[in-house]
Amino acid sequence: MADTDTSTRRGALARVAIEKPVLTWLIILGCLFGGLWGFDTVGRLEDPAFTIKESIVFTPYPGASSEEVEREVTERLETAIQQMSQLKEVRSESSPGMSEIRVVVRDEFDGSELPQVWDELRLRVRDAQASLPPGAGPSRVFDDFADVYGILYAVATPGYSDAEVRDIANYLRRELLTVDGVSKVQVAGVPEERIYIELPQENLARLGLPVGAVLSTLSNENAVVSAGETPAGGRLLSIELPQTIGGVESIETLLINPGDAGGTLRLSDIAEVRRAPVERADQYIYHNEERSFTIGVSGLADANIVDVGTAVEAKLDALMINLPIGVELKPIYEQHVVVDEAINGFLINLGMSLAIVIGVLCVFMGWRAGVTVGAVLLLTVFGTLAFMAGFDITMQRISLGALIIAMGMLVDNAIVVTEGMQIAVQRGERRMKAAQDAVASTQWPLLGATVIGIMAFSGIGLSPDGTGEFLFSLFAVIGISLLLSWLLAITVAPMIAYHLFKSEQGKAVEDAYVGPIYSAYRSMLSGALKFRWVTVVALLVITVASYVGFGQVRQSFFPNSNTPMFYVNILEPQGADILTTDATIRDIARYAGAQPEAINVDAFVGQGATRFMLTYTSEQPNTAYGQLVVRTDGLEDIPPLGDRILQYIADTHPDVEARVDRIVFGPPSGAQLEARFMGPDADVLRGLADEAMARLRAEANVRDLRTDWRNRELVLRPQIVEERARTIGLTRADIGEALRFATEGVNVGTYREGDRLIPIIARAPEAERAIADNLSDRLIWSPSQNAYVPLTQAVDGFALEARDTLIQRRDRVRTLTVQANPPDGETAASAFVRFSAVASQIELPQGYSLEWGGEHEASQQANESLGGVLPFSLLVMVVTSVLLFQSVRQPLIIWLIVPMSVIGVTVGLLATNVAFSFTALLGLLSLSGMLIKNAIVLVDELDQRRVRGDEKLTAVLEGSVSRLRPVMLAAGTTILGMTPLIFDAFFQGMAVTIIGGLAFATVLTLIATPVFYGLFFRVRG
Repeated sequence: MADTDTSTRRGALARVAIEKPVLTWLIILGCLFGGLWGFDTVGRLEDPAFTIKESIVFTPYPGASSEEVEREVTERLETAIQQMSQLKEVRSESSPGMSEIRVVVRDEFDGSELPQVWDELRLRVRDAQASLPPGAGPSRVFDDFADVYGILYAVATPGYSDAEVRDIANYLRRELLTVDGVSKVQVAGVPEERIYIELPQENLARLGLPVGAVLSTLSNENAVVSAGETPAGGRLLSIELPQTIGGVESIETLLINPGDAGGTLRLSDIAEVRRAPVERADQYIYHNEERSFTIGVSGLADANIVDVGTAVEAKLDALMINLPIGVELKPIYEQHVVVDEAINGFLINLGMSLAIVIGVLCVFMGWRAGVTVGAVLLLTVFGTLAFMAGFDITMQRISLGALIIAMGMLVDNAIVVTEGMQIAVQRGERRMKAAQDAVASTQWPLLGATVIGIMAFSGIGLSPDGTGEFLFSLFAVIGISLLLSWLLAITVAPMIAYHLFKSEQGKAVEDAYVGPIYSAYRSMLSGALKFRWVTVVALLVITVASYVGFGQVRQSFFPNSNTPMFYVNILEPQGADILTTDATIRDIARYAGAQPEAINVDAFVGQGATRFMLTYTSEQPNTAYGQLVVRTDGLEDIPPLGDRILQYIADTHPDVEARVDRIVFGPPSGAQLEARFMGPDADVLRGLADEAMARLRAEANVRDLRTDWRNRELVLRPQIVEERARTIGLTRADIGEALRFATEGVNVGTYREGDRLIPIIARAPEAERAIADNLSDRLIWSPSQNAYVPLTQAVDGFALEARDTLIQRRDRVRTLTVQANPPDGETAASAFVRFSAVASQIELPQGYSLEWGGEHEASQQANESLGGVLPFSLLVMVVTSVLLFQSVRQPLIIWLIVPMSVIGVTVGLLATNVAFSFTALLGLLSLSGMLIKNAIVLVDELDQRRVRGDEKLTAVLEGSVSRLRPVMLAAGTTILGMTPLIFDAFFQGMAVTIIGGLAFATVLTLIATPVFYGLFFRVRG
């Protein structure tokens, strides 16, 4: 009677749920309508957002060599920056005239703290400006890495002038910024123009006109000057001087005083003035061989990208009416379309998983129990969507995948409660008592098992690095859904079962666990208990063999994306003219576009594309760089097409470096294989890199071998004779100004046309600047002689030298990185074994070191971050299991099962040849949680039977048999629910891991747990 009263008190929640159905219906309706609201309002993205904890400090130093930039700018700024306590690492690139410093913040600082970190960075950089040499700076801190322009269009404007193209670009940008949900609009590749003033040196010399005087006149005429203020009748009137220069015609009529020649001349008498496109643009963009510009749209952080994309499309449709005839907008990447298709695909997978799980339950438990558990499952999914909207968890690849992963686990709690209630009713017990007993006997074990299941995923959810942030929604969604499933299992499930099981009361049975399956399991378990030590040895042998076999499984970090798009990165020799690079890229793009697999080919010359996805890293400006973004019809088209493009490049452009890169899930890690040589001397570093590349090329079987310092660039160095230069009154600045005028030209002002600013460039005519040899024939104004003299009086020729122009540093140490990729079909992890073995054979001089980067470093950092959290997760899991049983033996039995999870994992991965990726590692961790959960339910049942007085052997045998169906159904529904994810590129490794591991380990658990229990509690077989 006491037991009955205790059971009644412990099962009070089930009684309340049944006797006060209004409360239960509030929960049901809350889940249903909350889920509908959540589905309608939750944000939608392609991939989860993650914070790129990195900023770049750009500092110009015009005219300086890369060594001077490194020594006089980069070093001083790095010294100031390294004092920041939040710093993780500092990487820099010093190139002629520019210092670029990448500042990386430690993982523990989240996105909300970064603005304050960047403010401190700006303060330190600003304070360091005083230490920079004259002519350097000002420094600019760029931290907008989180901006993703996921709606990216190429705009073709055939036949229109550059001015008209700029008007079209400005019009589109202005109008798109008015769309609801749009945060930023970025335009790239718009042709620019200049006003060129070309002054032949013959005219200047004939008139004795110093070029500096002409440039000064032009600059003064165009300058914005203040003319003061004057009082007038109680008012204070500002005096504005109008802009003198009003265009090409106005510049041509500027009066120049030729000095001793007397009188004045118009500028057009001695120079040609014209308005023309810039000769060497910073970037050229082509869409399917047609010159274009791109316009990218970024949505607000909390906006639904699908809604934003739809609104942008509607706006563009309306704008097309006002655009000139022939202007076309062609999509490069439409994130809203990708997201919509991905979510629809995931919803189909989710629906399939729901149908599979409910169908299996109906077949093996009867339709009443199946409907009960299915209703709880459906309500859990709806309720999870409501909480996702409430906690601002977006609907994307990871969170939707988490729902599918959790699908089989969500039914565990409801199965145990429903099955216990169903068996009791079939034995003739009253439905209310059956509900109370079922809840009372399982609610705390199920809660403990649920907490342990959640904590199995907490390692990645609580990891502070980029990978953890990328996968955080996996942990959050699984945690929400599992806790909600437990709550619904002890409230909603008893109420539904109470009404549905009314017709099963007349089906009283003496023993519900009869039949061939139960009998076979009972006989098998009886034999295992009888020969327990043989069973333990067999389990140990199988487990050890599986760990040995696991060494043969392919390893990887993150898998390739299933987006049918890839990149071809192309590099001319460092220092190449961008016009040469442009011609090369256009030729390769023409070939790629002519291939049958290519749907679209977008070419970018001079730098990468606008960042159109978070995992895309846009290359910084480099005149030798070009990239093709190629879209195909399917993933299977990428390898053959990529190989043909590379072969074409090798045949027609042998001096060009080229590689094909796939889009990869997760945070970008750069080259897949990297060996970093660190030390002070550039020549020694290059020698080490050359030796490494020669060995790797011969022994390592890797592709795309290159270094991040690239080749040394040829530079012309004037041999200034200081004494002669001083004699004729020339300084280095005078010589530099004269040479700049004779080559790229000198900026003498800005023509303001509305809201546009057009630089005015004075330079020598093309005939004088087209050939480098002509520099020796230049004339230069001598202040001491008041006349032009040959440049050779101050410069004794020009020396052609090879110089390092991309000096890379890491934490203030020069670092030259040898980069490579694995062969097609091989993972970076397996290729790294050969790569590292070859590179590490190189003998390093004293003061030099070798580090590994690439995917190995990224994977290692992710695993270390995960390892930092895992002890806490394991501690919570262990403590929970101990508190649950108030003993040590039962938790020890349960944890002995965990190592067996690798048995099926090894078999599954080897059978499918799927790599063990980071997501597969998460699957292995979650698998341990599932096994522990099943083991808890089983051990708790054995404890209850033993405590209430059953003979030990009977308690173990019959207790195990009574849990056969719940454990098998929980495992079976999880396996079947995960099946759709086998075909998803991102979750494939996780799906195979869980399916294979659970299929084998569940069977072994049903044997191993009772056997270990028998050993620990001395049950005689």
